[in-house]
Amino acid sequence: MSTTDHRAATIAGLRALADFLEANPAVPVPRGSVLVSYFPKRASDAEMRAEIDRLTGLLGTAIHSPSLPYGHYSTGLDFGPVRYEAIAILADARARHEALISYDGCVTPDTDTNDDPAHAA
Repeated sequence: MSTTDHRAATIAGLRALADFLEANPAVPVPRGSVLVSYFPKRASDAEMRAEIDRLTGLLGTAIHSPSLPYGHYSTGLDFGPVRYEAIAILADARARHEALISYDGCVTPDTDTNDDPAHAA
C-alpha cells in the first residue's frame, strides 16, 4: 500500500469509526484520551528531531518539554479528548529501554497462592 493510499485509508477509517460510534450510542467510548501517535522512521537523533520540528510547524505547536528528560522528543495537538501526537524516541532512551527489557524473564517473583481467595480452604 502506498503512503497516499495508507493516509486515505487511515482518514476513512477514523471517519467510519466516528460515524459508527455516533450511530450506536450504546457502544461505550474510552473514558480517557484517545491517542493517534506518529513515530518517525528510525534515523539519527538529529534527523528524527528535525521531523518532529517540521511537524510542530505544521501543527502550530511546541515541543512537549516535560518528556525531554525521558528521551522523548514530541509534540501534539488536542481535539477535545482526541490527541494527535508525534514522538521521536531518541537513541539514549531506546538503549535504556533495551537494557531494561533484556532482564525480562530472568527474575521470577515468589508467589504465595495461600493469599489467593480462589485457593482458600
